[in-house]
Amino acid sequence: MTTFFPPERLETDRFVIRCWMPGDGPALRDASLASYEHLRPWLSWAVREEPEDVNEERVRRFRARWLLNEDYVLSIWDPEGARVLGGSGFHLRDGFGWQDGVAEIGMWISGDAAGRGLGTDVLRALLGWGFDAWGWERLEWRCDVRNVASRRVAEKAGMLLEGTLRGEPAQVGEGRRDTLVFGLTRDAVAAGEDR
Repeated sequence: MTTFFPPERLETDRFVIRCWMPGDGPALRDASLASYEHLRPWLSWAVREEPEDVNEERVRRFRARWLLNEDYVLSIWDPEGARVLGGSGFHLRDGFGWQDGVAEIGMWISGDAAGRGLGTDVLRALLGWGFDAWGWERLEWRCDVRNVASRRVAEKAGMLLEGTLRGEPAQVGEGRRDTLVFGLTRDAVAAGEDR
């Protein structure tokens, strides 16, 4: 395959996952600013205030990179499509492209939607969608060892802890952090290996 046209939408009874589109900037801004305290320990982009046009630029950049197969940043919406519940994506890291079949799933959940199993349900949906419609061969999840909620999401969704990367640069602030690496492969899922 010389070109990849990624699926753009997954609907469930609880949420909709889709690529960001022009015009989504205000909804992203509302969700991220309302979740500042919840997100700031883990995400460097979390800010207390931000000009309105910054998020519109951001979603347009997400869309452009999507169309160029450079990165696949996703939004998570309520079933009616009225409110952003979080963000996710199949991120291309470490020099891999879509043709390599490897992506890292990242995720954030809005502060008011966190702690109710939404992250686990979204990750399970992404794993199923990713190995099926997207055709990924390997999916990863990485998180700071101190981010207990993120670790639990990966474990509950059936991802396997593969190791710890020690002394990585901190994502937020200065210093270093240890990073947990979870992974899952299409072959393991197909073989029905315990997850």
